[in-house]
Amino acid sequence: MTTFISDVLQDLKKSKTDLSNLIIVLPSKRAGVFFRHELSKITEQPVFSPEIFSIEAFVEELSQLQSINNVELLFEFYLVYKELTPSNKQDNFETFSKWAQILIQDFNEIDRYLIPEESIFDYLSAIQEINHWSLNENPTRLVSNYLDFWKRLKVYYKQFTNHLINKGFGYQGLIYREALENVQNYIENTSSKMHVFLGFNALNTAEETIIQELLQNNLAKIYWDIDEVFFNAKNHDASLFVTKYYDNWKYFKKNPFNWVSNHYSKAKEINVIGVPKNVGQSKYIGTILNNLKANNHTLDKTALVLGDESLLIPVLNSIPKHLTALNITMGLPLKTIPLATLFQHLFLIHKNPSSSFYYKDVLNILSHAFITPLLQIDDENQLNKITKTIKTNNLIYISIANLIKVSPTHKLLFETLFANWDNNVSKALEQCQSLILKIKNALTPNKKENILSLEYLFHFNSLFNELTQLNSQYAFLNSVSSLYSVYTELLNSETLDFKGEPLEGLQVMGMLESRVLDFETVIISSVNEGILPSGKTQNSFIPFDVKIENQLPTYKEKDAVYAYHFYRLIQRAKKVFVLYNTEVDALSGGEKSRFITQLELEDIHEINHKTVVPKVPKTENPLIEIPKTDSVLKSIETYAAKGFSPSALTSYVRNPIDFYFQKVLKIKEQDDIEETVAANTLGTIIHNTLEEFYEPFVGKNITVENIDSMKSNVDRTVTKYFKEVYKEGDISKGKNLIIFEIAKRYINNFLDLETTDLKNGNTIEIIAVELENRLELDIPELHFPIFLKGTVDRVDKRNGVVRIIDYKSGKVDKSKLEIINWEDITSDYDKYSKSFQVLSYALMMDVFNRFSEPIEVGVISFKNLNEGFLKFAKKDKPGAYAKKIESLNEELLSDFYNELKNLIIEICNPDIPFLEKEIK
Repeated sequence: MTTFISDVLQDLKKSKTDLSNLIIVLPSKRAGVFFRHELSKITEQPVFSPEIFSIEAFVEELSQLQSINNVELLFEFYLVYKELTPSNKQDNFETFSKWAQILIQDFNEIDRYLIPEESIFDYLSAIQEINHWSLNENPTRLVSNYLDFWKRLKVYYKQFTNHLINKGFGYQGLIYREALENVQNYIENTSSKMHVFLGFNALNTAEETIIQELLQNNLAKIYWDIDEVFFNAKNHDASLFVTKYYDNWKYFKKNPFNWVSNHYSKAKEINVIGVPKNVGQSKYIGTILNNLKANNHTLDKTALVLGDESLLIPVLNSIPKHLTALNITMGLPLKTIPLATLFQHLFLIHKNPSSSFYYKDVLNILSHAFITPLLQIDDENQLNKITKTIKTNNLIYISIANLIKVSPTHKLLFETLFANWDNNVSKALEQCQSLILKIKNALTPNKKENILSLEYLFHFNSLFNELTQLNSQYAFLNSVSSLYSVYTELLNSETLDFKGEPLEGLQVMGMLESRVLDFETVIISSVNEGILPSGKTQNSFIPFDVKIENQLPTYKEKDAVYAYHFYRLIQRAKKVFVLYNTEVDALSGGEKSRFITQLELEDIHEINHKTVVPKVPKTENPLIEIPKTDSVLKSIETYAAKGFSPSALTSYVRNPIDFYFQKVLKIKEQDDIEETVAANTLGTIIHNTLEEFYEPFVGKNITVENIDSMKSNVDRTVTKYFKEVYKEGDISKGKNLIIFEIAKRYINNFLDLETTDLKNGNTIEIIAVELENRLELDIPELHFPIFLKGTVDRVDKRNGVVRIIDYKSGKVDKSKLEIINWEDITSDYDKYSKSFQVLSYALMMDVFNRFSEPIEVGVISFKNLNEGFLKFAKKDKPGAYAKKIESLNEELLSDFYNELKNLIIEICNPDIPFLEKEIK
């Protein structure tokens, strides 16, 4: 395969052109490296290299202006804006930066396409006035300011461009306009040099004019790279620009048009592959590279072109390890490296001054990969200690004092991270740079694994140095929020460049880096609508129709640019892989690009279609089965001697494996921070409050006056237990305040229920509250002591009937306390766990020996208080006409005891393993 650059050089050599006396102008710097390489191949003896420029560098030299970055442009524009705008109408820098960036882009386009500024800005202002014609007589202040802004655009433009020229600076468009002003002077002083322009496609008006001036003065040659298939198809987007130049440039009326080639029609292997998701494409690219290597395909002439440049990291992670020769022409965006997230978290917590911080924000920072090593003391990492303290004390908001109390050794680090920035930009920059220095000092420089981290730190230090310089030079940043805005802009434009051999191995690049370059094998990813081409996106103050009127580029021209690059990549290639994302989502829609459809409709090449369905291994999740070894049985015996609780036994009924983990292995669930009061916390607070209220009346009959006294203390007592149980969690606002009020409402409603009961002539004697019980069970089949233990919430006597009551803060239906078949009580957790619990309490209390009165057991549900006391009942059959027994008798308790005994025997049986249940 001969490349376009090689063809150009051969043509120049054939015409006996003195290569050393040439000025070569290329679309990009990258193309210059390949040009020098091809030049070395055709020269038989040492020669001086021609001058080689990218088009931007060439035009910059013509203009005698220096290009500056977008952030500096923004600051320079703000200087002009403040001079021209009355102080009462001035935006602060942060607000200004949001619209000024778009305006600078429009200035750039106006200059690049040589639009007379008077006509376009007057036109824009007139359009806005017409839009508000109905408000012309008495416009509001907002409308007046809005129209005034449009009228001032021309003044902003003139003053800004003059300001930059006087300083010797310029944005790209201004540099082009100034270059054109200087072109005649340049022609006069460079008459001995021949300029060669090659590989261009979409030229702006300034570029067109400059090149034509040089051509007309016989100081230039231009080589186009367009195939006859596109050139002859006048409606093909790939030739939109080139055919326009062929038709419109006077130079081509008398001079040949170099070149229209015929490479595209030659035989090619084109594979169109649909792969779900970006990660899927990245993985499949690794498969393609493996296959190419296996087929002894040289990767030196292979390009991997990323339509979506965000695929760079997943693609690099998917490249086969045996592929060592690799050149990446794209920089890694600084915003994607791990250190960027650390500063993002810092800006997030410091944008609004505060003395305490949300615990998740604090943990995000302290658990960051660059911070965690700084918290190490000997072999212990203090992060674990800090996390435990936060959970133990339920700290939703944390101050520096809280952190220093846990780990005094790291006082300086905590102050660097969390000391208030006081909305002071200089202090914020100092703190960030101080943090970078702390991290750097903690990294051993000669360790291989630290090299990349130090490189990250260097780039971020440079970024903050630039911010410091800008802040001291311009002093427009008056808040952390405005600093963050500029920091983000800088971060988005900075890259971490890769070092590699530019002419060896696989070439990984973006679409624009592929200009002028040719490869035998091309892999193009993300060929989806909205990516290639990008579609109808517009970020401009200039309306679409105004752009058309003034021949400014719109999305149509942008699409044509990408059409040209796409087809030019394929033009000389022999093997092509076109990948697109098949997955439908809200942004990309999973629609393959029109370029793929166009390839199919051309019917020039045979297209091999393939849709990749990722092979997801079928993972079997067998239910866990734990045999009861001697050590497990020993643990069960130990636990039995301490006492089975009803909740432990029902956990076994629900899922034996839970019982094994929690009671045998003693694995506790991790405590989480309760941002919103949890249901079990609410239940604990209700239990504790009622215990305090009723404990003084144990052994006494309660009265309405007693209840009234309790009601007067509800607020104080609930608050007390919230602080005790919920620790330092905030209950003063949001959902927690609502739950706090619900707790009070539950207790007040319960006390109202008691009052109504008493006023109806009923008597209630409090026998016990929070009564702890422990009973040894007689199970002859087991040869070790077995105990049952538990705490009864309340025992009272109502009208001579003893009631054993369990409080439930959730909702309980009466049906959950009515049983028909006894064997269900130890097999159906969801339905009968409440019955199991209250019957266990009755058994433990040895009720028939303790009480001579009738006995009832049941639940009071705070979410179902209207039902009152929900009694346990034994039914003889289903349905409303079943016979119920609601008072306990020895037969009922004996039947329950048999089921309980069988359950415990099963738990202790060495031949029955702990078998996990499928929980729906």
